Amino acid sequence: MRARATRGRGATANPEGRFERERREPFDDGWGSLAEHALAPPPATEVRPDAARSVITTNESPDIGFDRSLNPYRGCEHGCIYCYARPSHGYLGLSAGLDFETKIFAKHDAAALLRQELARPGYRPDVLVLGSNTDPYQPVERRLGITRAILELLLETRHPFAITTKGAGILRDLDLLAEAARLALARVDVSVTTLDPLLARTLEPRAAAPWRRLEVIRALAGAGVPVGANLAPVIPGLNDHEIERVARAVAEAGAWRLNWILLRLPHEVKDLFAAWLEAHVPDRAGRVLSLVRQCREGRLNDPRFGHRMRGSGVLAELLAQRVEKARRRFGLDRPRPALRSDLFRPPRTDGQLALF
Repeated sequence: MRARATRGRGATANPEGRFERERREPFDDGWGSLAEHALAPPPATEVRPDAARSVITTNESPDIGFDRSLNPYRGCEHGCIYCYARPSHGYLGLSAGLDFETKIFAKHDAAALLRQELARPGYRPDVLVLGSNTDPYQPVERRLGITRAILELLLETRHPFAITTKGAGILRDLDLLAEAARLALARVDVSVTTLDPLLARTLEPRAAAPWRRLEVIRALAGAGVPVGANLAPVIPGLNDHEIERVARAVAEAGAWRLNWILLRLPHEVKDLFAAWLEAHVPDRAGRVLSLVRQCREGRLNDPRFGHRMRGSGVLAELLAQRVEKARRRFGLDRPRPALRSDLFRPPRTDGQLALF
């Protein structure tokens, strides 16, 4: 049975996580149950508390240019079908499919936990990245304000930070970002996967429209915030023809740098992405998967360090050359601005204000 698109959602199904022992699927019991299942309304977003005891995650990956990150949310309502973070919902006993984009776990006390971690004796500040796994400006942030509380603390303590987002909600916090940038404490990367609004609507159903993301870049740059763009992911046969167009558009909007990542399809994401192709672009599904395999040595995913972000082979090298030429042509190859960590001042945890 062909995968069925769900309006406003990226995933076309909700398969059990890879750690589950049981599998469930609808079947015709003779009482019209399949018809009822097909007519069921789209699942609503449900926000649950995340009882985390710490919020800073560290890594030693040679493929990533930072060693610590913070994600205010687990799961992401943006619903990007290609999201490599989807399999993480399996650790919660949930699906990487519709569960990932409808069951959102919010770290309501993230700012308080971060305050405790920054106040620990011996803590050494370095760039803290928000949005490395899920978007800190997904729709629920408008109501909860967890990301803003974190930014207020980072500015209070003069702690350097970077943000990756495709949410226009970041402009709500332009006052904090501009002040942090004035102190050389902040930079932002805005992901622009495609300029095609129709493709974006199904590929990233609840993220900001492409034109709106260009407005975000323009507003951040105008406020003095160092802003780069992420062409991520590059999907051969789907959006790779837009490399030069995206580069030109983000440069004209004020971006100082263009980063890119080849499509990654770990664990359950492989099947979810294949089902999305069949539902939305069935005429190109086989070709897209074939091109991905050409970049991944015959597989749909290659998790090896040094390969997972860029791929390998002739096609991957051609994509890399095109991006590099576009970066040079439009002035998007400038180095990241250095952020200051020498201004850091540990926060008070006793509720008292500092004398100076």
